[in-house]
Amino acid sequence: MVNEVDINPKTRGDMPKTSYSKPTIGSMGKTGSWRTFSPEINYDECSKCRTCWLHCPEAVISQDEDGTPHIDYDYCKGCGICAQVCPKHCISMVRDLEKKEVEA
Repeated sequence: MVNEVDINPKTRGDMPKTSYSKPTIGSMGKTGSWRTFSPEINYDECSKCRTCWLHCPEAVISQDEDGTPHIDYDYCKGCGICAQVCPKHCISMVRDLEKKEVEA
């Protein structure tokens, strides 16, 4: 007998059992401080499909009530998996130095 897997989970609790840990402050502090690239979401193009949320190995992508994804940059390590799996290609990886120059 094959167990059915919900391909449209609404919460992480509805996902199949996998290794998963919530982001927490480690012994050296928040882990996003050494990131080189940051993912940026183009919300005009985002279809709220939850693919980035499902594939994030650090579980730093959360969703609003309407499914809009948000990234917790305090813990994001900039691996780029979210950008790679996004079917709409609306997540781009931006070098942190460029991002800081634009903010200044």
